[in-house]
Amino acid sequence: MARGLIAAVFCLLLLSGKAFAGLYQVENYEGAIGGNPVHFSLQRYAHFGSGITVEGSYFYDAKQSPIAIYGKADGSTVTLCEIADDKEFQRVLVMGSKTPVDTTGCPFSLEVNDSGATGSWSKGAEKFPVSLKKVASLDDTGEGKIEGAVEIPFWAETATNRFAGIYTKSDAGICMTKLQVINRKKKKVVQEIGFDDEDCNAGMATTPIYMNVQKWVEGGKDIISVDFGGGKFAGADDYVLNPKTKKYHLKK
Repeated sequence: MARGLIAAVFCLLLLSGKAFAGLYQVENYEGAIGGNPVHFSLQRYAHFGSGITVEGSYFYDAKQSPIAIYGKADGSTVTLCEIADDKEFQRVLVMGSKTPVDTTGCPFSLEVNDSGATGSWSKGAEKFPVSLKKVASLDDTGEGKIEGAVEIPFWAETATNRFAGIYTKSDAGICMTKLQVINRKKKKVVQEIGFDDEDCNAGMATTPIYMNVQKWVEGGKDIISVDFGGGKFAGADDYVLNPKTKKYHLKK
């Protein structure tokens, strides 16, 4: 995603009042699609735009590559579409579709309850059962509540890594306390980035929680950006990948 476009969207969210605390109702699941283990995360929101009320991110444990999803909730029934490419990502999730989104024919059809979700994933002649168990949740729309170990699988990724935010609750509120850099091939955390953030604003800016970390390339180097909430004091910290150490360092 282009850095300039991200910044423009981030500013629009601030001006619209959507970038403040009270945005996030997230539930995390573990389970399987067919016989393939997956990790699943869904965020519900009254109106993301274009009729979308659910956005999320999931990955197959074997591939460790986050897949952006979006859709609609009708009571306990949730219908979800998958983002196919960067162009669709920009059109639907970044800029917002100019016409109401049609989820007819989208692959996921789920029945969600307090303990998990069941349903199916289908595309063309392929159809697989989906079984998910809820393992954690985050809700900052009221007094703030976290259950379980909340790891947010951000949409951003590189050819080597994916990124997960560890969210916790403190006296200052709910926020991301550390960012994990996960090597997709090794399937393990290779770096943890903590934040000097006593006001608890890390990862609490953009309306979709999965967009609070973004990635772009500058001068041939991968850069990730962590968004911070905090009203007029909102901003972002950029981290540059050192090609020798394979670690991300705060950009000066």
